[in-house]
Amino acid sequence: MHHRGAGGRGARRVRPPHVVKDDGLAAGKGVVVTDDREAALEHARACLTRGGDATVVVEDYLDGPEASLFCLCDGTTVVPLALAQDFKRVGEGDEGPNTGGMGAYSPLDWAPEGLAEDVVARVAQPTVDEMAARGTPFVGVLYVGLALTSRGPKVVEFNVRFGDPETQVVLVRLETPLGALLLAAATGELAGSPELRWSPQHAVTVVVASSGYPGTPRTGDPLFGLEQISADGSGASVLHAGTALDEQGALVSAGGRVLSVVALGDDLASARRTVYEAVDRVDLPGSHHRRDIALAAERGQVQAGDQQ
Repeated sequence: MHHRGAGGRGARRVRPPHVVKDDGLAAGKGVVVTDDREAALEHARACLTRGGDATVVVEDYLDGPEASLFCLCDGTTVVPLALAQDFKRVGEGDEGPNTGGMGAYSPLDWAPEGLAEDVVARVAQPTVDEMAARGTPFVGVLYVGLALTSRGPKVVEFNVRFGDPETQVVLVRLETPLGALLLAAATGELAGSPELRWSPQHAVTVVVASSGYPGTPRTGDPLFGLEQISADGSGASVLHAGTALDEQGALVSAGGRVLSVVALGDDLASARRTVYEAVDRVDLPGSHHRRDIALAAERGQVQAGDQQ
């Protein structure tokens, strides 16, 4: 789907699609995936113009859908949360540039049974064990970004925090008190924690972005309609991200990804219906969002190991 894998080979030796990435923080927007070799080279040149210690990474392209897994770690024990899938491209059908994420859903009914436990056993636990062996035990959230390829699960990236938008759909389904889990992680007591309890419902979140995002976002636009979402009894909720109050106390946009709308449903279809009915109530001039979050999964069109 998006940027996948890692490799140190130059663009001349890698068959398309070419994956060229700015090896630095870029809010999810530093990567270009293209069949056009010249476009790949142009992005590499642009990355290098930032100077300093600028580095470009040429990566392998991995087929298959992506999955996200957050793991809680106390330095020794690793406890996986529920799997989720997010959508990085700004446009429907996974078109356009990468973003920080335009939506997500959980659970992944199409994922292989036992995938989370397998990733812990093969990836997360060995990583935590090695950190401890080196005298630098890791305590916190370990994010494992996966590509479920025709060659099996491959790690795309690690991160060490909760991240949008997958966190919204994972934590809204978690029935075990999060505070107790975080305390157990901080105090080395995760091994004694009870088995996690999860809602059987499906969760979908959709990001409403401001005009111009993922380029330079327009800010300061008035936001209306959010009160209707909380008052209509649908169960949808709004999580603020890039919002602020202006001098008159009115709610306005203040960033690229302005807010997320989250909804639960007995299946993906009902969760999608609820979330998009709520998104349609958001009134933000020039805003945009994807209408196809979790649509392929709802239709049964996602399979691990198949090229998307």
